Amino acid sequence: MQFCEECGSLMHANGAEMVCSSCGARTAKDETEAAKYVSTEKQIFDDVIETTEDAADEGMPTAAETCEDCGNDRAWYTIKQTGAADEPPTRFFKCTECGYRWRDYG
Repeated sequence: MQFCEECGSLMHANGAEMVCSSCGARTAKDETEAAKYVSTEKQIFDDVIETTEDAADEGMPTAAETCEDCGNDRAWYTIKQTGAADEPPTRFFKCTECGYRWRDYG
């Protein structure tokens, strides 16, 4: 693997040069090192589910949970281990109607 000296992202081979996947920086491919590199298919992001707070909620599972704010009976949820390994995970909910957020510590 070769990483970009400009931004640190992974570079990929493009003919006789290496190209940064993020910033587009280019550098000549060192042919003596070329035998060490393994080519892979380009990564696709079709199966990635966004989990940032501003991401769309499509694709997230729903649960039968009652919203404290509007009384709706469905909520999207994610589960994260926020405590020690011997503690139950935390469930984060977002109402499918009003967007109200809450958590359940199990």
